[in-house]
Amino acid sequence: MDAILSDPWVLCGSPVALGILGLLIGSFLNVVVYRKPIIMMREWLLDTGGMLGEGEVWKTVFGKPQPAELTEAGRTIDAHLEVLTPLGLATPRSRCGACGHPIRWYENIPIVSWIALRAKCSACGTPISVRYPLVEAATGALFALAAWKFGPHPATLAWCAALALLASMALIDLDTKYLPDDLNYPLLWLGLVAAALDWTIPLHTAVWGAVAGFLPLWLISKGYGLLRGVDGMGGGDLKLLAALGVWLGWHAILPIILLSSIVGLLVNLPVMLLSGHGRDHRYPFGPFLIGAGLIVIFTGADTLLAWANIVLPD
Repeated sequence: MDAILSDPWVLCGSPVALGILGLLIGSFLNVVVYRKPIIMMREWLLDTGGMLGEGEVWKTVFGKPQPAELTEAGRTIDAHLEVLTPLGLATPRSRCGACGHPIRWYENIPIVSWIALRAKCSACGTPISVRYPLVEAATGALFALAAWKFGPHPATLAWCAALALLASMALIDLDTKYLPDDLNYPLLWLGLVAAALDWTIPLHTAVWGAVAGFLPLWLISKGYGLLRGVDGMGGGDLKLLAALGVWLGWHAILPIILLSSIVGLLVNLPVMLLSGHGRDHRYPFGPFLIGAGLIVIFTGADTLLAWANIVLPD
């Protein structure tokens, strides 16, 4: 207790304390992963309905009045959105997707409640996916590793926030093939703030990390798009790689790309062959970038480059 009072950041170096915090954050990440794509899609529909309802976008693009059926479609979209229950990350309370039973606080204790409920809704008996406790356990493990890696320092909490954002983005991309800007940008800006506070890497290294993560692959993606008619890499992936560069520096970009590409090929090639999808089928690449980023975070880019016998200039 005296150690905590003399140094309030000492708990940041405790794998047990941050592991428990990670379990709680992991429970919230389950909500983020489920609701964030729905919130995004509602916003897209709202924008689409607004543009169709006004008709000015159509007139600007095509130089003639918008067909009446499209104007009516825009109004129909708006009317359907207006009757939906407002949805945010914190409200309304979590409910069973099958029967609408509100999840009580004691039914929402990370891992424990899932076991106590025998993986079923207490009201209707609908099975509860094992992914919920797995996400909670994984987030707890990542936070505990952060405590072990970075020690009793406020920077550890910044790293934990980054890890939480990365975990949620990996799952959202896996589910929907989208990497939300609302998560990508906070990851990037938090990394810049941490660098400016001298918690991670020098600020100029962070800036060049963002450049190295985004610009070269953006140019390659656009070049591929000119040749094949489709972008070679999604914009969300590029923003994610830029954000990882802010946290880890420009020298981490190469091992992240190599690791994610190798693992992505090993995983996606058999899936493509077995499913019959063509080469133009879009696979989520964010989880592989994030997985490689996590390896670099806890192993170190220099260590990985040394293993591969790659020498980069200082």
